[in-house]
Amino acid sequence: MKVIPIHHPHDPLQLLTEEVVMVLGFFDGIHKGHQKVIQTGREIAKKRGLKLAVMTFNQHPAIIFQRKMPTEVTYLTNLEEKEKRMADLGVDILYIVDFTEEFSKLSPQKFVDEYIVDFHTKVAVAGFDYTYGHGTKEETSVEILPKYAKNRFEIVIVDEELLENEKISSTKIRLLMQKGDMLGVAKRLGHFYTTTGIVVHGDARGRLLGFPTANVQVDSSVYLPKNGVYAVRMKVGDIWYLGMGSIGHNDTFGSNRKLTVEINIFHFNQMIYDEKVIVEWHDYLRNQIQFENIDALVQQLNQDKNDTLHYFLKNDN
Repeated sequence: MKVIPIHHPHDPLQLLTEEVVMVLGFFDGIHKGHQKVIQTGREIAKKRGLKLAVMTFNQHPAIIFQRKMPTEVTYLTNLEEKEKRMADLGVDILYIVDFTEEFSKLSPQKFVDEYIVDFHTKVAVAGFDYTYGHGTKEETSVEILPKYAKNRFEIVIVDEELLENEKISSTKIRLLMQKGDMLGVAKRLGHFYTTTGIVVHGDARGRLLGFPTANVQVDSSVYLPKNGVYAVRMKVGDIWYLGMGSIGHNDTFGSNRKLTVEINIFHFNQMIYDEKVIVEWHDYLRNQIQFENIDALVQQLNQDKNDTLHYFLKNDN
């Protein structure tokens, strides 16, 4: 897959000259609704003998439209993860547009002219709720895209994907994560939610308690599940290991501590500092507890380990 960053106004020399099926969307999370849109584009591209292109943005439009600081916005999939999942879905070309103030002011007609037609689009594919360009909801609706297309490309609008009589959306996935419902999240993503980070040095308290943990430094732009203890899998190198993970502030050891992501990997004793790992969040076991003493904490950790092993035995993941 070719990944091509685009800065507005774009340089025509950046663009590939062959005709494409262009799939449009931000695709945070790349959930089953997004997958349906991309797969629709892929099927059309295969039938027509065309390349499949996707156009997305480098940052959330809310940073511009809602005047949010970039540090205030979190993502279910950062750009690195988005690129990986797009490649897995069979995308040939990924255009990543720099969503700037100037770009955000493009009229719907100019967006169509400069970012669909100029990109040699033969067929444009978008979800039913896709919007584009600067204007009112009615002016930027995908329903009136034919008005701006002027018969220069075909348009395919993909219906919503439902689960339990409700639209699958990134917003719904975030709400489920706030409740710790990782199975509900997995049903909508098509896989368990993952976060990627680097293993860094911590306080080494877990090792003293008999539960050594990998302290995973996760980028602040990554949306995390609610604080608590989880049954997890963690990928180190090419191998997945079972374990239990904690998201929280370790209140037992003091107040006002920073948020940490810590993973106790079962049957594992390698030194993995500075390595990139992937944490897969499976089952929410319990909330964070401030224990009265260390013995009570260790007792609970043993129970957490038993609960985790029981979960994986039952689910055979």
